[in-house]
Amino acid sequence: MQIQFNGQRAVVTGAGKGIGREIAVLLHKCGAKVVAVSRTQADLDALRKEIGCETIQADLADASAAQAAAAKAVAGGPVTLLVNNAGISIPQSFLATTVEAFDKTLAVNVRSALVFSQAVAKALIAAKKTGAIVNLSSQASMVGIVDHTAYCASKGALDQLTRTMALELGPHQIRVNAVNPTVTLTPMGEMAWGDPKKSGPMLAKIPLGRFAYPKDVAHAVAYLLSEQADMIHGVMLPVDGGFLSA
Repeated sequence: MQIQFNGQRAVVTGAGKGIGREIAVLLHKCGAKVVAVSRTQADLDALRKEIGCETIQADLADASAAQAAAAKAVAGGPVTLLVNNAGISIPQSFLATTVEAFDKTLAVNVRSALVFSQAVAKALIAAKKTGAIVNLSSQASMVGIVDHTAYCASKGALDQLTRTMALELGPHQIRVNAVNPTVTLTPMGEMAWGDPKKSGPMLAKIPLGRFAYPKDVAHAVAYLLSEQADMIHGVMLPVDGGFLSA
């Protein structure tokens, strides 16, 4: 089985680093024309040099900037593949979680997915085209994690957004799924889990005995976007080494 996207335009948010960058590179290798969205222009420039992608610089914590970026992505040509990968984590305990951190986390992790999905879906429906959307969720949507109040809440909300999108966009033949990774060894993941005293207990709950790598998540995303997953719709796919089954 070989995944090919045959020149389809694929938008990847949060494509500058970590999982998003890995996804963008893999989709390019599979033949997609990647549109990379990121907050940091230097990251976009480096990615464009590597894979020749289109780039859009935007801070998705800002609603107006997110809407403008989504409109620009759609205006550039038909978008049949969308990966809502942009995400942040601001580790704070429940009692110490600030309103500012909570609002920013929800804005990036959930609202930006809403904004981009609306723009892409409306354009697909108007053009009577099919498409696929994958939202980057987390195992944190299904279990509570200490010091991750805002993050857990945002990923739970993203799962529910995914389910609702699947119900409403399915009749238009726009498939919507989510992937729910365990701790993934990106710069953000290493920041949050770099302390062995913290990572040790989490690793002990993963039957495979390791954290995920960005490529593990990218492969799952590419599969869910592909025609090989044509009958997979509205699922939350754990990429967690068995964490949720332990």
